[in-house]
Parts: sequence; C-alpha cells; structure tokens
Amino acid sequence: MSSKKSAAARANARARRKSLRLHGTIARDLGVLIVSGRYKPGDILNGEIDASDRLQVSRTAYREAVRILAAKGLVESRPKVGTRVSPQARWHMLDPDVLSWIFEFEPDDTLLANLFELRKIVEPEAAALAALRRSDEELEAMEKALEGMATHTLASEAGRLADQEFHSAMLRASGNAFIVSLTSGVGAAVSWTTIFKQRHNPLRRDPIPDHQKVYEAVKASDPKAAHAAMLNLVELAQLDTANSRKPKPAAKAATSARG
Repeated sequence: MSSKKSAAARANARARRKSLRLHGTIARDLGVLIVSGRYKPGDILNGEIDASDRLQVSRTAYREAVRILAAKGLVESRPKVGTRVSPQARWHMLDPDVLSWIFEFEPDDTLLANLFELRKIVEPEAAALAALRRSDEELEAMEKALEGMATHTLASEAGRLADQEFHSAMLRASGNAFIVSLTSGVGAAVSWTTIFKQRHNPLRRDPIPDHQKVYEAVKASDPKAAHAAMLNLVELAQLDTANSRKPKPAAKAATSARG
C-alpha cells in the first residue's frame, strides 16, 4: 500500500512540476509581448476560455500565468472587465523575470538609460558604504567573485554569475537593508546588460580591472575612492552598451567598396 502511495505522490509531483513549467512559459510569452509593446497599456488580453483554447492549454494553466503577470504589475484583472495591461509605471521593472523579458528584444534607448541611471544612483553609494562597513567575509566574497570572473570570463555563464556575486556581495556589504533588497534586481540588470553587449560581438573591453579597482578601494576602507571607482565602472558599462547598439558604418563602407 505504501509503495502505491509513494508512486502516486511521485506522479503528482511530476504533474505539479509540469504545470509550473507550463504556466511559467505562458507567463513568459505574454510578458515578452507586453514589455516589447505588442500589447500596450490598456489593452485587454483574450478571455480565459478563448486564450486557453487558442494556446491549447488548460484554463488553470492560463489563469496561473496571468496571476504571475499580475504579481509583477504587468496586468490587472477585474470582474466584468477582464485582464488589462497595466501602465508601465506599475511594472516591477527590477523583477529579474521582467528584466529578462525586456532584453528578449532590443530595449529602447530611454529604458536602457533609465536602468543605468538607477545603477549610478545606487551602486556608487553602496560601494562607499561598503568601504566603511564591509566584513572580512563580504570582502572575501568579492575577491572570490573576481577570481571567478577572471577564470571563466564574462563570455560564459559561470563568469557572469561571478560578476553578479561581486555586485551582490558589495550591496550586502553596504549594511543597508533597503539597498540589500535591490540585490536580485541589480544582479539581473548586470547579467542581462552583459549578455546584451555580447549578442553580436565579443566584449571589446575587459571590465575586470574596473571591478578590481572597486574591490581595492573597499578593501582599503576608502569610501571616496570606492564611490569613484564604482561610478566609473557603471559609466563605462553604459558606454560599452551604447557602442554595442551602434552600426559599424566603416565596415559597411568597406564591404560596399569591395563589392
């Protein structure tokens, strides 16, 4: 009897995992359509029955996907009205999923500039606080992350995870609970902009020395140097991102000349 119960429990667990993957996929697909502008604020999404039939999924899976989007501020469901796309001001822009959906396509210049503005407001101040408050464990975490970045490079997932950990450790070292609460969002922003910069070509510049300067300033307990080093790091990252968006007219001209 117990073996039958165990088998049933495993079957139920597999069904739950499959359901989670399904409504997660539906939420992602709808989320990408919303953040890319295909569905605009104020648009009404298809009704639950129509949408589930069109997507060939259960109404429960579609309903759960909508709940995910609602929790991230992308939609709002009301009786007799339906599910309406929310204004961008209500979106949880630093939610890691929302950021990943934004970077599925080319984010517009304003949105990228806004993201780097936030980083320039938060991270240099956090670095200055980290220089004053960091623990030996947090400093060790930053050092280990630097080693991981150098070993794996930012072209690999392992290197990007190390990059995220460097920024996360620095935010934790600030000792400010509200700054620390931004860790997942800032980490996702760091990771997705790094991926975005390399989508067509390898990184043109090695950013690890910029991170090393931040680490050295935090290690030296120099808040002014830490602030300056982190501000410089973010500004250079923004420049790298902007350059990755620009066409290469010289290359095109050379190709035309050869043609």
